[in-house]
Amino acid sequence: MSKTHYLQLPLDADAVRELAVGDMVMLSGDITISIGLPTHKRMVSELQAGNELPLDLHGGAFFHLSSYIRDGDDSGSAPEALYMNPSTSTRYNPYMPELIRMLGLRLVGGKGGLDMASVAAMQQAGCAFLSFLGGGVPILSESIEQVVSTHWNEYISQFRLTTLRVKNLGPATVAIDAHGNSIYDSLRKQAESRLPGILSELNQQRQINQTEKP
Repeated sequence: MSKTHYLQLPLDADAVRELAVGDMVMLSGDITISIGLPTHKRMVSELQAGNELPLDLHGGAFFHLSSYIRDGDDSGSAPEALYMNPSTSTRYNPYMPELIRMLGLRLVGGKGGLDMASVAAMQQAGCAFLSFLGGGVPILSESIEQVVSTHWNEYISQFRLTTLRVKNLGPATVAIDAHGNSIYDSLRKQAESRLPGILSELNQQRQINQTEKP
């Protein structure tokens, strides 16, 4: 039976391993987001070169969520995140296994899951993938409390490494857990198991239609 977890970041590996596929999660604490392919490539390059990233993501939560940050002005107003919206995580498959392993990430997420290389890295690191509601901008955006920091600001806002403080971000579904179980893999296997029956029914209907022709 699935559970709902109200989690306070940061998390340790044991807490992540308690999450099971199908569980629902509400997150509070600091998360880092970016949807930039150049950003992901740069992150991997910096880490492989032995350099530190401009923020400490070790053991953190890194999500494929888009946001536009309205910068503060001379009057002293603080930067403001205007929205959050999930992006398709499969676009980042070439980079995520390395990032998960090198940073020991505890939570990653977005839409559409990650490939099996990423799933293997998640098992090693003690990391889970959270699926956020596509089109759920109003709900997700309500959780934003403040902009903690932005880095690599030469990129457009959505590509920057942005850290936000959130309260009860979600609901998000545990779509891949730290034990290698994947809702996407389960759905694929279900579809494959049903395919022969569907093809058989279509063939039978085709034969009936041919015999009924005048």
